Amino acid sequence: MSIITQYSSYAWVKFWTPSFWLPSNITWSDFKDTEDVVYPKFQEICYPVAYSIIVVFVRLIIERCIFLPWGLRRGLKQTKKKVAKNVLLEEAYKQGGSDLPHSKITGLAKQLDWSVRQVEQWIRHRKQQNKPSALVKLTESGWRFTYYSFAVCYGLWALWDKPWFWNIDECWTNYPHQTVSWDIRLYYVFQLSCYWSMLFSQFVDVKRKDFLEMFIHHLTTILLIIFSYTCNLIRGGSLVLIIHDFSDVFMEAAKIFKYIKWQRGCDTCFGLFFIVWTVTRLMIFPGYLIKNFWLTAPNFMPMFPAYNALKYLVVVLFLLHIMWTYFILKILKRALLSGKTERDSRSSSSEASATEDTSDQTASSVRLRKK
Repeated sequence: MSIITQYSSYAWVKFWTPSFWLPSNITWSDFKDTEDVVYPKFQEICYPVAYSIIVVFVRLIIERCIFLPWGLRRGLKQTKKKVAKNVLLEEAYKQGGSDLPHSKITGLAKQLDWSVRQVEQWIRHRKQQNKPSALVKLTESGWRFTYYSFAVCYGLWALWDKPWFWNIDECWTNYPHQTVSWDIRLYYVFQLSCYWSMLFSQFVDVKRKDFLEMFIHHLTTILLIIFSYTCNLIRGGSLVLIIHDFSDVFMEAAKIFKYIKWQRGCDTCFGLFFIVWTVTRLMIFPGYLIKNFWLTAPNFMPMFPAYNALKYLVVVLFLLHIMWTYFILKILKRALLSGKTERDSRSSSSEASATEDTSDQTASSVRLRKK
């Protein structure tokens, strides 16, 4: 046991080697608070794992006390109409799912003395029964809309008077001896707590086709928050966080309007979502933030391994944005050409058709109508 303890202690010390986490000639002893500078403490970034449990309870309250009653008043049902029980069809459905060959459907129709149309209709209704109801999806989108709205409002309030919000070069001035104010600490703790809760709840929420991509997105963001907090690269990290929240507010609003069947509100919010997504995630993020992280920061401070890891993490996020943008554009093209309502593939359930995409980052069925 003593050997294991010694090895664990050795591994822990090696993990925190300053040569990885900090610039050359800087050690952890330099991260002691002074009258002018308050440094981040690693233990503070551990608390959000526990705080995520509180976030889950807050989410349940918001979903069940606000959006569930509202959805019911809007005429949504808690449960779907169950299909009539049929042992033969149920067994065939479990074996072949909804994609039964026509010959199989014809055989079932003969055995039941039904028409082929009746069998196909039963299978279609049975498939719909497995999907989450619009009310369930409404409550989830309602919670995410609340979270993203609060994150944007608080982030703007906390960052508005910070010099690096207006001049990104200030992210690197006097690094690493940069004080961390209480409002930015709270912003980081809040965001990390919510991302931990989203990472955990992803396994019990409505299953999306972009499950893996969203898992990678959440995990990448969590690592970015932890790394940037530990290295006191909080200024740049706070800009990455807030730039990602703007578009999600409109996306979740569009989904909410879709579920309550208010098409005009859905179309308007989806249009705003696409504009804000394009500006923030495809223009500002790569052209302003990533460019500065990669090309400008080395002019202000020496590079070190942990910072290089952060540079690649933001690139991973951008690659996910490109992938999601591809699917969004496919939805827009299909809607404009056909003039019919389509679904935003970023947010469909796992049983949805192949035309549906993902996320976040992007996840929900948003209907479009050609205007």
